[in-house]
Amino acid sequence: MAASFSSMLIIPSSKISYEASLGGLSFHNFLTAKSPPLKRNQKSIKVVTRDNHSPLVDDLMIEVQEHEHEHATLHQKDLSEMWRQIHGEKNWEGLLDPMDPLLRSEVIRYGELAQACYDAFDYEPFSRFCGTCRFEEEKFFSSLGMTHHGYKVTRYIHLTANTDFLLKWLIHSKWPTAWSKVNWGGYVAVSDDATSRRLGRRDIVIAWRGTATHLEWVEDFKTSLTPVSSKGIPCHDDGVKVDNGFLDMYTGKDETSEYCQHSARDHVLREVKRLMDMYSEEEVSITVTGHSLGSALAILSAYDIVEKGLDRGVPVSVMSFSGPAVGNKSFKNRLNRLGVKVLRVINENDWVPWLSPWLPPFSYCHVGEELKLDNNKSPFLKPDNNCAHNLEVLLHLLDGYHGERGEFMLASDRDHALVNKGGDFLKESYLVPPNWWQDENKGLKRSSDGRWVQPERTIEVDGYP
Repeated sequence: MAASFSSMLIIPSSKISYEASLGGLSFHNFLTAKSPPLKRNQKSIKVVTRDNHSPLVDDLMIEVQEHEHEHATLHQKDLSEMWRQIHGEKNWEGLLDPMDPLLRSEVIRYGELAQACYDAFDYEPFSRFCGTCRFEEEKFFSSLGMTHHGYKVTRYIHLTANTDFLLKWLIHSKWPTAWSKVNWGGYVAVSDDATSRRLGRRDIVIAWRGTATHLEWVEDFKTSLTPVSSKGIPCHDDGVKVDNGFLDMYTGKDETSEYCQHSARDHVLREVKRLMDMYSEEEVSITVTGHSLGSALAILSAYDIVEKGLDRGVPVSVMSFSGPAVGNKSFKNRLNRLGVKVLRVINENDWVPWLSPWLPPFSYCHVGEELKLDNNKSPFLKPDNNCAHNLEVLLHLLDGYHGERGEFMLASDRDHALVNKGGDFLKESYLVPPNWWQDENKGLKRSSDGRWVQPERTIEVDGYP
């Protein structure tokens, strides 16, 4: 029987009606495979058959068990009252194991804001706008179906390659007239009024795009440590060092470029200052997020904001995903003294976070608190580690994580199909096609004369005088 199966299960003894939907699983797969994990606030269902090779509905024994309640629920907590703890005021002490449900929800939300950088980026080499964001600033979240997050983009960040070494890591268009030394690198956004009331403060978010391909960038970037002061960051201790490749990507500029005469650092610092001035009468937080290479840029920019004093004493936190080590031990100590809080979410099977401290000159040091997940604990995923560096997979693991010794159980309605947005990581029994996130017709639109063309795109890279 190949049709999908959904039925109302009625347990007379407890008079509980429970609708079980198998979400695309065939009836045969449902009986022979492991039962799909349920949401934490649901009752678990154990299905036992006398003969899995010839299953009959009458042979099913349904056992409904209540799971113990989590130590707190989203409904029992008010984010507006405890946002400082969620933001890392006490280094997330007591919130990671077992996993605090409100913290889980917030970390996933910031991960989705980082994932938006991938979803909005133009990777198509046949597009003359390859390397840019596909959407205008004011339409960014609406174009991605993310208006419920309650943020508005106020500034795009662009990365400029100022060396041949960095240039090879940018995405290039095949068009001979397209730009070649600039890539869209992320955005600065701020929470709207309604979201600010829910959060308990006005939240300024800086989201950095990572590298979706070329994972060898870790080895290439890890070439040398250099004082942060060498590139204009105001640190009086020359012993505070970060990776030279990350620092060049963050501070690089090309004053001869018609597209980008300012560095990514310029974009971030000027926009943070503007927003801090705008909301000077409100309670404000600054949250920086990023995945992979974007994680390194997130940590570096958060440090820079506080070192330069643009934070004005407001809480500054980094939600880092699958990131490498950025600097040396002196950098870590300086970050701690400045009060920058960093939560690093990693997959223990991802070699990017683990490799970096062991690369020459063997003096890289991770910062902040670590939340380690394991893709092998999710029954949704294929039994391999090909997914280990993927951000959507990491957010899926977060949704099912309840502590080091807790069982994997989804805690929200977050769609597991998102795991296959940019990969082939779900088990085939879930019937979700791989790599399904695609730009319709690869960005081509039919013109008035019936021809398929690339529509014009408004791009404003340098917005500062």
